[in-house]
Amino acid sequence: MDAFKNYIDSIESIDQKNRIVEIFNWIRENFPNLGEVIKWNQPMFTDHNTFIIGFSIAKHHMSFNPEDYSVALFLDDIEKSGYEHTKGIVKIKWAEEIDYPLLRRIIQFNIEDKTNCKTFFRK
Repeated sequence: MDAFKNYIDSIESIDQKNRIVEIFNWIRENFPNLGEVIKWNQPMFTDHNTFIIGFSIAKHHMSFNPEDYSVALFLDDIEKSGYEHTKGIVKIKWAEEIDYPLLRRIIQFNIEDKTNCKTFFRK
């Protein structure tokens, strides 16, 4: 968690901090080969130096960004989970449950889809 330590330490709300740590730990346990990096002030998980998923927090929600392409591809499932979304970003209110099966499918898709990707983001 060293890559994300300063980011996590900067979260003032203990409940929000615990929630984001829970999610990061879940990703580490389920996808142990992913790298961790902070770019553009956001914690991101990477595979062979290509972006897989990033996170950010706000007062009323946390967000994850798996890139526009993946949000569009999983849009029906995102909406079934009740999450708000914009282009490329999925918002989860702090009180909402995390749909871990959906998160798993999105991360796994990005890993597989970007196997031969040579750039950080999709082109």
